[in-house]
Order: sequence, then C-alpha cells, then structure tokens
Amino acid sequence: MSMLQEILAENPNDAFARYGLALELVNSGRTEEGLAEFAKLLELNPDYVPGYQMYAQTLLQAGRSQEARPLLEKGIACAVRAGNAHAQREMQGMLDEL
Repeated sequence: MSMLQEILAENPNDAFARYGLALELVNSGRTEEGLAEFAKLLELNPDYVPGYQMYAQTLLQAGRSQEARPLLEKGIACAVRAGNAHAQREMQGMLDEL
C-alpha cells in the first residue's frame, strides 16, 4: 500500500495506482477510505472502466445499492464507449439484480 501511495504522491492522476490503492484499502477492511479513493479515481479519470465496476461492487457489498445504481449506469456507458463488452455485461448483470 505504501508503494502505491508513493506513486500517487508523484503522479496523483495515475489511474492504475489509485485503483490498486482503493482495492487494497477495501481488502484491508477500510471500506470508507477505499470508496473515497474510487471516487477520486473517477473524478480524475472518468473513462477508467474498472473503477466504476469495483466502486459499484464495493457499494453493493456495503449495502448501498442506491449509490451503486448511477455508477453502474455511467460505467456501462463508459464500457460501451471503450468497447469493453466484458465489463459492460458484468455491470449490466449487477444493475439487473438491483
């Protein structure tokens, strides 16, 4: 986690490092901090498809489905633009379950 923080200190816009940090925080039980990193990730990199998917999935796991819905809708649109059919299907499946 410290290595990812160092990378972000040098380059705050590094989408992969911020995504990794968000995942590490969530996996360490620091869900709110992880959610904040996902939010920052998408603020700085609005076309980062995996960010939408994992942000929404984390919200769903936290029982916050109303917050996940608009993220899934934006993420699906982003996946379509990026031609990422796999992520599109996965997010559509999550959305369909809401």
